[in-house]
Amino acid sequence: MKKLSIIMIIIFIFFASTMLSASVTSSTGPLLAIEPRFIFFVVVAFLVFDFLLEQLLDYLNYRNMKPDLPEELQSVYDEEKYKQSQQYEKSRSKLGFIKSTFSFVLIMAVLFLDGFAIIDNIGRSYTAHPVLVALIFFGIIYVVSDILSIPFQIYSIFVIEEKFGFNKMDAKLFVWDKIKGYILTALIGGGLLSLIIYIYMLTAGNFWIYAWILVTVFSVFITMFYSTLIVPIFNKQTPLPDGELRQAIEQYSAKAGFKLDNIFEIDGSRRSTKANAYFSGFGIKKRIVLFDTLIKEMSVDEIVAVLAHEIGHYRKKHVLVSLLIGIVQTGLIFYIFSVFAQSPQLSEALGVSHHSFHIALITFGILFTPINLVLGIGMNIFSRKNEYQADYFAGSTYSTEALASALKKLSVKNLSNLTPHPLYVFFHYSHPPVLKRLQALNSIK
Repeated sequence: MKKLSIIMIIIFIFFASTMLSASVTSSTGPLLAIEPRFIFFVVVAFLVFDFLLEQLLDYLNYRNMKPDLPEELQSVYDEEKYKQSQQYEKSRSKLGFIKSTFSFVLIMAVLFLDGFAIIDNIGRSYTAHPVLVALIFFGIIYVVSDILSIPFQIYSIFVIEEKFGFNKMDAKLFVWDKIKGYILTALIGGGLLSLIIYIYMLTAGNFWIYAWILVTVFSVFITMFYSTLIVPIFNKQTPLPDGELRQAIEQYSAKAGFKLDNIFEIDGSRRSTKANAYFSGFGIKKRIVLFDTLIKEMSVDEIVAVLAHEIGHYRKKHVLVSLLIGIVQTGLIFYIFSVFAQSPQLSEALGVSHHSFHIALITFGILFTPINLVLGIGMNIFSRKNEYQADYFAGSTYSTEALASALKKLSVKNLSNLTPHPLYVFFHYSHPPVLKRLQALNSIK
């Protein structure tokens, strides 16, 4: 599987170098010698490869599920819960296959029927302003694709999640979440897109620098204020009340040399019985957020151990380093796109006869697939390493037994797949499988 990723990288580099070598001094960009039809079929090839790769990984993961409880899992699941977790994973896998196949057929139909050109023409029938055309274009794509995905979302939430005892959402909350999601996407996504296109109109080839700065500032802002600005739109957060749990958390924080004033409880049970906790922000804006389901299901020691893990991420600067890596990646993507952004062939490849920034962006996004695949693998490897480090921090500064017990409870509560295929883990898991984490914790003792 690693060889496949390398092959895709080589193909992309070859394709990019071919385009660059064909460049001439012209305001229209460096793709003059490349036929748009060739670019079109490269786009199709990348999408086909990505789809087949995902199906292979899903198949391997599905086949790796065993009907009998392995001996090494007996300390985590009993027979009944293990079978339930297998059924849950299979139900989700089957739905995922149907949804991904539907999406693949849909994008192929859009490509071969010049669907992007049709949507672009709809936008241009109302206005000629590049920013407004792009907003209409992406707005139509977002709304239509989301509407088409609603049946899958409904089945996932109200059939699968309901069947296995997770769902707490009703139809009214589902609709309200959709409406809020549309508004946020329009305001944030539409606002950022408008600014990026406007910057491109003003600065052309150097737009990537200013766009990079814009996205970087936004990323830092969201990291700082996500819990205070975005989360309250969907969930209620309340300060953790005084009591045994808060006292235990504050005692551990003081012992670990970690100043923590913002400890909140969130009403995750409004939507699901699944338990979780997360850390967000920097400096005075840093906060720990506990799901009410986590507080209900776990002992004080287990909750403090989970928080110790989250504090470990902060102390090891995982959040900061991940943010910096993301910023560098964003700069790289903007720079590479800027090299080809003015080339009309990127638009013509999708059936649009004139140069269009937003059409070029769609084409480039697909052509960037192999690079994005490898970057994603690298980030997952980095993230899994960070999880081991945070586990070690929690185990060494608080309790390996309490953290191990918490991980087991979370796995059982959330019906986690304890036997994922190694290749699926390699490509998709940002956290190590729970058995690997338990084995690593045992080595701390």
